[in-house]
Amino acid sequence: MIEPLLATNADREGVVATVVAAFANDPAFRYFFGDDPDARQIFAEYLFDLRADTASVWQIDGGASVAMWDPPSRPDGPGLPTSLPAGVRQRLRGYDKAVHGAFPKSPFWYLGVLATHPLHAGRRLGRAVMQPGLDRARADGVPAYLETATAANVGLYERSGWQVTQQLTVEGLDVWILRQLLD
Repeated sequence: MIEPLLATNADREGVVATVVAAFANDPAFRYFFGDDPDARQIFAEYLFDLRADTASVWQIDGGASVAMWDPPSRPDGPGLPTSLPAGVRQRLRGYDKAVHGAFPKSPFWYLGVLATHPLHAGRRLGRAVMQPGLDRARADGVPAYLETATAANVGLYERSGWQVTQQLTVEGLDVWILRQLLD
């Protein structure tokens, strides 16, 4: 198995391409961006740039799979890019408010993005690339959380030790909140 490495700015292009490709049919991305490839690209770049200096973005095989984590101590980043259409920013803010309102107030590691490029699907790269963040959460003695709006992902996460803690409906999207307790 290929070992995950911390992503650097040199990995940005590959990581962003993987996020865009992996989320092409994601219900939340389709709700946020419709068929606007520019908005998808801008948002994927924003997600990477937001976390690039936190030593919490891991990638495998040149970005074939990527996990973008937020550590418990990460301060709020800059607002959404103004280059995104106003309607997109409004949908993203509403979703973020609803989903993050369902997370605990106590410290936790947040898996904000887990993406494997479709050309590399089925190789268990997602499980491998998320492991360093789980290890950091375990070392910090806090749980890890994520959310998904893709029903098929729930079973994949459960097989990796995650447990559904809540299901929400946000702007017509079914969203599952999952936690992994790390002893």
